[in-house]
Amino acid sequence: MRALADFIMRGRVQATLVVAGCAALPLMVWLSAAAGCLVLLRRGPKDAFSVLLWALLPALAWWFYGEPRTLMVLLGSLGLAACLRSGMAWNRLLLVSVALGLVFGVVLGAVFREPIEQFSQVLQQHLPDMLEGIYQKMSIEERARLGSLITPVLIGLIAAMMQALSLLALMLGRYWQAVLYNPGGFGREFREIRIAPWPAMMLLALMLIGPNFGSQVAMLTPLCSLPLLISGLALVHGLVAQKRLARFWLVGMYVTLVPFMQLVYLLLVVAAIVDSLIDFRGRRGPKDGADQGSANGEG
Repeated sequence: MRALADFIMRGRVQATLVVAGCAALPLMVWLSAAAGCLVLLRRGPKDAFSVLLWALLPALAWWFYGEPRTLMVLLGSLGLAACLRSGMAWNRLLLVSVALGLVFGVVLGAVFREPIEQFSQVLQQHLPDMLEGIYQKMSIEERARLGSLITPVLIGLIAAMMQALSLLALMLGRYWQAVLYNPGGFGREFREIRIAPWPAMMLLALMLIGPNFGSQVAMLTPLCSLPLLISGLALVHGLVAQKRLARFWLVGMYVTLVPFMQLVYLLLVVAAIVDSLIDFRGRRGPKDGADQGSANGEG
């Protein structure tokens, strides 16, 4: 991956080839977004504008043909990269990503409302089998309320996936920047991520209580869980680094995250909430890399 980052930063032509070429392929939008974030983070918006403009052209073409997600992910990741370059901390950036995910959800609800509602109707027909024993005990009102939550939750899940893709593209671009200009800088930044108590409690409240204020608010549940997930991952990385443990623990966490997604996801979210109150890494010593600078390598 370093070779690709070297190629991107070799010149404007090379960066344009990667950013625009990958944007033309929907499955490679994450790579286009990461390359765009690298150029923006390193060169700044003025120098990066001509490169990023070429990436937006194929994304706009995909929007014209009914696929807005390429443009949304590109703009979302670049917007987050602009915030990061301006000096915003990762903790606040994760909270900003919730607002970004909400925008994604509104656009998705407007563009893909009909197919999503059709899919939710299919799911609703299979609820008695999926919730065997529980669904039969529900009252008519509870069944109706459950059915009304399916569509906004589906929209929220898709929006959360795009939110995650935008954040991962930004992280990859930031990692490339650190590898090229400040080795180890991104690792130090990532291990310091910790959401403060009040924002963490607010995210938790929106996840648990939000659906009670209307079916549309249920869309916030997956969107608000993502910052806590990333904070939980940062906690594990930070503790492993502080205790100088083997990488086996990190590999094991990511390997189990795939087959046991629901369980591990929940554990990481809970760990992030507890860490926001207790600060496990702060109790074990000074923050890792507190005097090492950021990952931009620009001094």
